[in-house]
Amino acid sequence: MIRPKAVIIGMMGAGKTRVGKEVAHLMHLSFADADIEIEREVGMKIPAYFERYGEPAFREVEADLIADYLEDFDGIFSLGGGAPMTPSTQDALADYIADGGRVVYLDADPHEAMERANRGGGRPMLNGDANARWRKLYKQRDPVFREVANVHVRTRRQTPQMAARKVMDMIGERTVHVTGSGIEPYDVVIGEGAMNHLADVLGSKVAKVALIHTQPVQRHSDRARTLLRQGGYDVIDIVVPDAEAGKTVDVANGVWRRLGDEGFTRSDAIVGVGGGAATDLAGFIAATWMRGIRYVNCPTSLLAMVDASTGGKTGINTEAGKNLVGSFYTPAGVLADTKTLASLPNDIFIEGLGEVAKSGFIEDTEILRILEEHADELRAFDGATFLGSGLEDVVCELIERTVTVKVHHVSADLKEKGKREFLNYGHTLGHAIEKLEHFRWRHGNAVAVGCVYAAELAHQLGYIDQELVDYHRALLSSLGLPISWNGGTFDDVLALMHKDKKARGNKLRFVVLDGTPGHMIHLEDPPADAVREAFRRIQH
Repeated sequence: MIRPKAVIIGMMGAGKTRVGKEVAHLMHLSFADADIEIEREVGMKIPAYFERYGEPAFREVEADLIADYLEDFDGIFSLGGGAPMTPSTQDALADYIADGGRVVYLDADPHEAMERANRGGGRPMLNGDANARWRKLYKQRDPVFREVANVHVRTRRQTPQMAARKVMDMIGERTVHVTGSGIEPYDVVIGEGAMNHLADVLGSKVAKVALIHTQPVQRHSDRARTLLRQGGYDVIDIVVPDAEAGKTVDVANGVWRRLGDEGFTRSDAIVGVGGGAATDLAGFIAATWMRGIRYVNCPTSLLAMVDASTGGKTGINTEAGKNLVGSFYTPAGVLADTKTLASLPNDIFIEGLGEVAKSGFIEDTEILRILEEHADELRAFDGATFLGSGLEDVVCELIERTVTVKVHHVSADLKEKGKREFLNYGHTLGHAIEKLEHFRWRHGNAVAVGCVYAAELAHQLGYIDQELVDYHRALLSSLGLPISWNGGTFDDVLALMHKDKKARGNKLRFVVLDGTPGHMIHLEDPPADAVREAFRRIQH
């Protein structure tokens, strides 16, 4: 079955035909307008058909034609304004979406749409007082359009070219829906232009927004600020130190003080823009201010997209260790805009692959296959050539799959009391490395070494064979990730591992593989000689 790349719906005058043609041109696809195709099929203009046969007959012809095009057209398909109101068309569009299709609700400014609709003429549904009829139809149709569509594009004050670019970005997005016990459902949106959803996710009830970001992501925070102001929000800019230096009590206290000075209440919101440390801090601030206000994460690094921004764990570092002070507090949405990856240096991109590989080891082995197949391209990542390349599609799939793994565990165990701990594969040693290195080592690199350590420990105790240990080393090193560490003594590492979040009392607990990738167990209080020997092996 051939399916359209996207189906565009919206009110009369929304610009469905003009924008649809622009999208088709940008994507080098064919374009079809349902109204034009109906006129060709019935041999007369739609107003004349309405007058001779009436609306019910027209809707029947329209529904049949749409059903045919949904199964035998591979371009951009624009529907007439009233088409989605027909139950059979709603069912056909639902089937199309279930098959991976994109139904785009082109939501134009009402005044602009009414003006275009009146100027175009030939609209039998607007006979009489056109503006009054349009407003009445909008009141009826808008809730249905929002329900029918799975992509919502606001086009207020935008040229057709700008709207088309926005539509093109959004129909190429991937979305992972997060739900579960104790979780207010939200979406992780992945793709070029994902940040355009900011106003939609924040909603109309928010007045003020604190934009928390680091200096290195200034270009991305500038874009977020523009989008927020266009959405009508009062934006308060808060710059925090980069990386782990921004995840301290002193920094958090400074942000709290600023929110107090600005009069932030429970009706206001936080937007975090940056890497994993910035989104961790933004979530922690949102969770603690007024005991919880709305927040949205806009991660700008691969690591943040696949790990820190999703899952609802927020936190800061203390002298006692990393992330030991924090909360479980889920965002209203996560917007993983791949345009931000184009600004990443190679080494910052590479470290994110440590968390991606971890997700392959603990559940989705297809991730491991993709990493193997594209290791050379991933290791040679160059932001200047990334967007629009074949590698971008590979990275988007890896992000989607990794986030899906995280969501699977989070949905079953938000408070990290059991299954969610499997996400900490490689983290027991990884966090110790970060602490001993005073956070000069990046998280993804430390996790990569931690995964090798966990594999060595599992092998020492007979859970996996040497071949799987060697596979850990070969895959991670092929991606440009470190697989050994010599920066501290075993006694120092052991002391920190005893403070790990998974520890119970004075007993060490590890997450290890049991036999093959995808099969995990908790290892409780393993023999001291095995713990030491595994550490010795990652020093080489």
